[in-house]
Parts: sequence; structure tokens; C-alpha cells
Amino acid sequence: MTHPADGGPAPVRILVCDDHVVVRAGLLALLDSAPGIEVVGEAGTGEEALALAARLAPDVVLMDLQLGAGIDGVETTRRLTAAPATGTPPTGTPPTGSGRVPHVLVLTTYDTDADITRAIEAGATGYLLKAERPEELFAAIHAAAQGRTTLSGPVAGRVMANMRSPRPSLTDRERDILAQLATGLGNREIARALFISEATVKTHLRRIYDKLGVDTRAGAVAVAKEQRLLP
Repeated sequence: MTHPADGGPAPVRILVCDDHVVVRAGLLALLDSAPGIEVVGEAGTGEEALALAARLAPDVVLMDLQLGAGIDGVETTRRLTAAPATGTPPTGTPPTGSGRVPHVLVLTTYDTDADITRAIEAGATGYLLKAERPEELFAAIHAAAQGRTTLSGPVAGRVMANMRSPRPSLTDRERDILAQLATGLGNREIARALFISEATVKTHLRRIYDKLGVDTRAGAVAVAKEQRLLP
């Protein structure tokens, strides 16, 4: 853990959320050497991140997108930025957080349009790829603490490209169905997997076809892959 020198500015308080123990250990070791940054907690699930954020009141949550079982990084980000104290501290542990909303800096290996769009719409302040140099990560953390947006170069390029030529706007449910479609499932299997009716699946498929400008399942999957709409 880093600590500010007496009289110096307070360090940026960080909560690290990543479901891979080895990755978390590497990040903690890296951040421990960073000036002006203090890691106050680590979480392996979205639920744990919500609870710790409510109790520890970090300035920035360093968030992975894929978190295994439970809610993913996008949903965790949405809950963290929606309102203060959205987590539930462990039984018998009184909350000590300040009630303020932390900034969320996504740190991930995923750079699809779908992932980027969902994270930004959920309230992420920045979006960084794990391939970035440590100095870039440190700078992004300090920027996020001040509410300033930082995007990795490839991510920024993708965002600009989408602004110039917007991708089809799919709802979350349509993205879910498209993702299932890409695995080769039929309508009945998709309905079963998403706990909806087969008729509902067909309705969503018609809307997906219209938005993507296709009229077949294969065409929808091809366009989705080409435009990086699949998570």
C-alpha cells in the first residue's frame, strides 16, 4: 500500500475488481509502486465489489468486464455509478463509506464495440486495455479520480469510427439473442436459455434482421461479427 508523505496530497483510493487471482496479485504489486495511489481493497466478483465500495468509499474502481459467475463488470459499473452505497456490507459490519459515487475505470482485454458501448453507457469514466503500459494505467487512474475520461488508443479509434458511422442500436435483449444465435442455437433453444417464449424470440429476430439489414440467421451473425456487435 502507498501512503502520502506528511502534508502531501491524499492518494487516489483504488478498489481492484478482477476475477483472476493472479491478475489481481499482479495489479496490486504494480499499483503498490505507483506514486499517489493507494489500493484499499480487492474483489473477485461484482457483488463483492459493490459491498466493498459501499464500505470503503474508493475514489476509483478498477473494473474488469468478465467476472465469471454472478453479475458482470458492466452491471457492476451500472450499480456503482447509479447511486451511493449500492452494495451490502457483510453481516454485522457497519458501513463506513462516505456515500459518494466512485468513478469506474474499466481495465479489460475486450475491445469489441458491444463491450465498449455497454461499459460507457453503464457510466464508466474510462476504458483501458490490459496491454497498456503501467505509466498509462497510472495516468488513467489519476484522470478518472478527477472525473476525466481516458480511452486506450484502439478504443478511442473505435469510438470515433462509430460516431462517424454509427452501428445499429440493439437492445440488451436483442444482443442476448444475437449472442445465442452466434453459437448455433435454434429458436427453441434460445427461448429455453433466456427463459422467454419462442414467439418472443421470433419477434426479436425480426427486429434484429431489420436493424442489421439482413433476412437470414447466417446474415445476422456475419454482420454482427463484421461490426463487432457480439460481446
